[in-house]
Amino acid sequence: MEISPIFSLIILIISVIIHEISHGYMALHLGDTTAKYAGRLTLNPISHIDPIGSILVPIITSIAGFAFGWAKPVPYNPYNLSDQRWGEAKVAAAGPLSNIAIALLFGLIIRFGDGILSPTLILLMSVVVFINLILAIFNLVPIPPLDGSKILFAFLPYNMSRFRQAMEGYSLILFFVFIFFLWKFLTPVIWGLFSLITGVSA
Repeated sequence: MEISPIFSLIILIISVIIHEISHGYMALHLGDTTAKYAGRLTLNPISHIDPIGSILVPIITSIAGFAFGWAKPVPYNPYNLSDQRWGEAKVAAAGPLSNIAIALLFGLIIRFGDGILSPTLILLMSVVVFINLILAIFNLVPIPPLDGSKILFAFLPYNMSRFRQAMEGYSLILFFVFIFFLWKFLTPVIWGLFSLITGVSA
Protein backbone atom coordinates (compact mmCIF):
# COMPACT_ATOMS: atom_id res chain seq x y z
CA MET A 1 0.00 0.00 0.00
CA GLU A 2 1.29 3.45 -0.92
CA ILE A 3 0.72 6.25 1.57
CA SER A 4 -1.17 9.21 0.14
CA PRO A 5 0.74 12.51 0.25
CA ILE A 6 -2.46 14.06 1.62
CA PHE A 7 -2.38 11.73 4.64
CA SER A 8 1.28 12.59 5.29
CA LEU A 9 0.43 16.27 4.95
CA ILE A 10 -2.42 16.01 7.47
CA ILE A 11 -0.22 14.18 9.97
CA LEU A 12 2.52 16.75 9.51
CA ILE A 13 0.17 19.68 10.09
CA ILE A 14 -1.32 18.11 13.23
CA SER A 15 2.14 17.25 14.56
CA VAL A 16 3.61 20.73 14.08
CA ILE A 17 0.53 22.30 15.67
CA ILE A 18 0.90 20.07 18.73
CA HIS A 19 4.59 21.00 18.77
CA GLU A 20 3.82 24.72 18.86
CA ILE A 21 0.98 24.40 21.36
CA SER A 22 3.34 22.55 23.68
CA HIS A 23 5.68 25.55 23.66
CA GLY A 24 2.76 27.78 24.59
CA TYR A 25 1.48 25.58 27.40
CA MET A 26 4.94 25.28 28.92
CA ALA A 27 5.29 29.07 28.83
CA LEU A 28 1.86 29.37 30.44
CA HIS A 29 2.88 26.86 33.11
CA LEU A 30 5.89 29.06 33.83
CA GLY A 31 3.77 32.18 34.17
CA ASP A 32 3.70 33.74 30.70
CA THR A 33 0.25 34.31 29.18
CA THR A 34 1.41 35.72 25.82
CA ALA A 35 0.42 32.65 23.79
CA LYS A 36 -2.88 32.32 25.65
CA TYR A 37 -3.99 35.87 24.89
CA ALA A 38 -2.71 35.59 21.32
CA GLY A 39 -5.17 32.74 20.80
CA ARG A 40 -2.43 30.22 20.06
CA LEU A 41 -3.32 27.55 22.62
CA THR A 42 -5.76 25.92 20.24
CA LEU A 43 -5.79 22.98 17.81
CA ASN A 44 -7.50 25.17 15.22
CA PRO A 45 -4.99 25.06 12.32
CA ILE A 46 -6.00 28.52 11.10
CA SER A 47 -4.36 30.05 14.18
CA HIS A 48 -1.04 28.36 13.41
CA ILE A 49 -0.75 28.45 9.61
CA ASP A 50 2.39 29.92 8.11
CA PRO A 51 1.85 30.42 4.35
CA ILE A 52 5.27 29.04 3.46
CA GLY A 53 5.99 26.54 6.24
CA SER A 54 2.45 25.19 6.63
CA ILE A 55 1.30 25.19 3.01
CA LEU A 56 3.96 25.58 0.33
CA VAL A 57 6.81 23.55 1.83
CA PRO A 58 4.61 20.64 3.04
CA ILE A 59 2.94 20.34 -0.38
CA ILE A 60 6.28 20.31 -2.20
CA THR A 61 7.92 17.87 0.21
CA SER A 62 4.88 15.57 0.25
CA ILE A 63 4.97 15.33 -3.54
CA ALA A 64 8.71 14.64 -3.32
CA GLY A 65 8.02 11.63 -1.11
CA PHE A 66 8.46 12.97 2.41
CA ALA A 67 6.59 15.49 4.53
CA PHE A 68 8.16 18.46 6.24
CA GLY A 69 7.10 21.93 7.33
CA TRP A 70 6.47 24.22 10.26
CA ALA A 71 3.81 26.40 11.85
CA LYS A 72 3.99 30.00 13.03
CA PRO A 73 6.12 30.08 16.19
CA VAL A 74 4.03 30.49 19.33
CA PRO A 75 4.93 33.83 20.93
CA TYR A 76 6.11 34.07 24.52
CA ASN A 77 7.92 36.61 26.65
CA PRO A 78 10.98 35.09 28.34
CA TYR A 79 11.01 37.88 30.93
CA ASN A 80 7.63 36.67 32.23
CA LEU A 81 8.84 33.15 32.94
CA SER A 82 9.06 32.24 36.61
CA ASP A 83 12.21 30.21 35.97
CA GLN A 84 14.62 32.75 34.52
CA ARG A 85 17.56 30.32 34.51
CA TRP A 86 16.01 27.39 32.68
CA GLY A 87 12.67 28.78 31.47
CA GLU A 88 13.64 29.32 27.84
CA ALA A 89 15.13 25.83 27.66
CA LYS A 90 11.99 24.30 29.15
CA VAL A 91 9.76 26.13 26.67
CA ALA A 92 12.04 25.11 23.80
CA ALA A 93 12.21 21.46 24.88
CA ALA A 94 8.43 21.14 25.21
CA GLY A 95 7.96 21.12 21.43
CA PRO A 96 10.32 18.27 20.51
CA LEU A 97 9.26 16.33 23.60
CA SER A 98 5.64 16.43 22.41
CA ASN A 99 6.73 14.90 19.09
CA ILE A 100 8.78 12.25 20.89
CA ALA A 101 5.75 11.41 23.03
CA ILE A 102 3.58 10.97 19.92
CA ALA A 103 6.24 8.81 18.27
CA LEU A 104 6.55 6.65 21.39
CA LEU A 105 2.77 6.25 21.75
CA PHE A 106 2.16 5.09 18.20
CA GLY A 107 5.48 3.24 18.02
CA LEU A 108 4.71 1.11 21.06
CA ILE A 109 1.22 0.39 19.70
CA ILE A 110 2.91 -0.94 16.57
CA ARG A 111 5.43 -2.97 18.59
CA PHE A 112 2.89 -4.62 20.89
CA GLY A 113 0.11 -4.78 18.32
CA ASP A 114 2.01 -7.05 15.98
CA GLY A 115 -0.29 -9.82 14.83
CA ILE A 116 -3.35 -7.91 16.03
CA LEU A 117 -3.31 -4.76 13.94
CA SER A 118 -3.86 -4.84 10.20
CA PRO A 119 -0.85 -4.15 7.94
CA THR A 120 -2.63 -1.04 6.65
CA LEU A 121 -3.05 0.39 10.15
CA ILE A 122 0.56 -0.39 11.02
CA LEU A 123 1.71 1.40 7.88
CA LEU A 124 -0.38 4.48 8.68
CA MET A 125 0.86 4.62 12.26
CA SER A 126 4.43 4.15 11.03
CA VAL A 127 4.06 7.40 9.09
CA VAL A 128 2.95 9.14 12.29
CA VAL A 129 6.01 7.81 14.13
CA PHE A 130 8.44 8.71 11.38
CA ILE A 131 7.16 12.26 10.85
CA ASN A 132 7.25 13.01 14.57
CA LEU A 133 10.76 11.63 14.89
CA ILE A 134 11.87 13.88 12.05
CA LEU A 135 10.30 16.92 13.72
CA ALA A 136 11.84 16.08 17.10
CA ILE A 137 15.37 15.41 15.85
CA PHE A 138 15.34 18.35 13.46
CA ASN A 139 14.21 20.82 16.11
CA LEU A 140 16.76 19.55 18.64
CA VAL A 141 19.65 20.56 16.39
CA PRO A 142 21.46 23.42 18.22
CA ILE A 143 21.25 25.99 15.43
CA PRO A 144 19.19 29.19 15.82
CA PRO A 145 16.26 29.54 15.56
CA LEU A 146 15.67 25.81 16.22
CA ASP A 147 14.68 24.69 19.71
CA GLY A 148 17.98 22.94 20.26
CA SER A 149 19.83 26.27 20.21
CA LYS A 150 17.81 27.63 23.14
CA ILE A 151 18.48 24.43 25.09
CA LEU A 152 22.20 24.73 24.32
CA PHE A 153 22.35 28.41 25.29
CA ALA A 154 20.76 27.63 28.67
CA PHE A 155 23.77 25.48 29.55
CA LEU A 156 26.35 28.05 28.48
CA PRO A 157 27.89 30.34 31.11
CA TYR A 158 26.96 34.01 30.93
CA ASN A 159 30.44 34.97 29.75
CA MET A 160 29.74 33.12 26.49
CA SER A 161 26.96 35.49 25.46
CA ARG A 162 29.07 36.58 22.48
CA PHE A 163 29.01 33.00 21.21
CA ARG A 164 25.21 33.11 21.27
CA GLN A 165 25.16 36.45 19.49
CA ALA A 166 27.54 35.13 16.83
CA MET A 167 25.42 32.02 16.22
CA GLU A 168 22.24 34.08 16.01
CA GLY A 169 23.96 36.52 13.64
CA TYR A 170 24.95 33.71 11.27
CA SER A 171 21.84 31.60 11.88
CA LEU A 172 20.62 31.69 8.27
CA ILE A 173 23.97 30.54 6.90
CA LEU A 174 24.32 27.84 9.57
CA PHE A 175 20.77 26.66 8.90
CA PHE A 176 21.31 26.18 5.17
CA VAL A 177 24.69 24.51 5.70
CA PHE A 178 22.96 22.08 8.02
CA ILE A 179 20.05 21.42 5.63
CA PHE A 180 22.16 20.83 2.54
CA PHE A 181 25.27 19.18 3.98
CA LEU A 182 24.64 17.74 7.46
CA TRP A 183 20.99 16.67 7.66
CA LYS A 184 21.72 13.51 5.68
CA PHE A 185 23.91 12.25 8.53
CA LEU A 186 20.92 12.34 10.91
CA THR A 187 18.72 10.22 8.65
CA PRO A 188 20.26 6.92 9.89
CA VAL A 189 19.67 8.10 13.47
CA ILE A 190 15.98 8.66 12.73
CA TRP A 191 15.62 5.25 11.09
CA GLY A 192 17.47 3.65 14.01
CA LEU A 193 15.11 5.25 16.54
CA PHE A 194 12.16 4.21 14.40
CA SER A 195 13.27 0.57 14.47
CA LEU A 196 14.06 0.72 18.19
CA ILE A 197 10.61 2.07 19.08
CA THR A 198 8.43 0.08 16.68
CA GLY A 199 10.43 -3.12 16.35
CA VAL A 200 10.05 -2.77 12.59
CA SER A 201 13.25 -3.01 10.55
CA ALA A 202 14.01 0.10 8.54
